[in-house]
Amino acid sequence: MVKFVGEYVAKLDDKGRVVVPAAFKNLVGKNSEGGEISFVIRKSVFANCLDMLTYEQWDLESEKLRSRLNLYRSEDDKWFRQYMMNRALVTLDQKVGRIIIPKALLAKIGVDKEIVFFGSDFKIEIWAKENYGVSTMSDEDFMSMTEKLLG
Repeated sequence: MVKFVGEYVAKLDDKGRVVVPAAFKNLVGKNSEGGEISFVIRKSVFANCLDMLTYEQWDLESEKLRSRLNLYRSEDDKWFRQYMMNRALVTLDQKVGRIIIPKALLAKIGVDKEIVFFGSDFKIEIWAKENYGVSTMSDEDFMSMTEKLLG
């Protein structure tokens, strides 16, 4: 499994194309067995950003979710449909190393021209540059939650 680390600012062109940071591209390339490199990009459930997962990670996540649901129950089916909305499959252009992020997804997080790729372990978060870091916890809240979760 790929583990993403680091923060990188990038500029989008008018078509929503952006070069994926080399550090991330190299990590995925080492684990791709020479085939196409695909990602699933979705609107984050809890933050004003996009989540970008390798297709393999997305497959694991969606299987795990489906196993917890009964899609023959109306409530589960409705929730799963909502969860699957606002996502796109993108393929890395291996020649240039860029992806095309659909404009509808960029609009959901208020992107103008610049984004921040933030490596968050198993996924990459994509933030509008001006919103990156705005919704972080205070140091006191972080310490308190750390103690509650791990203490």
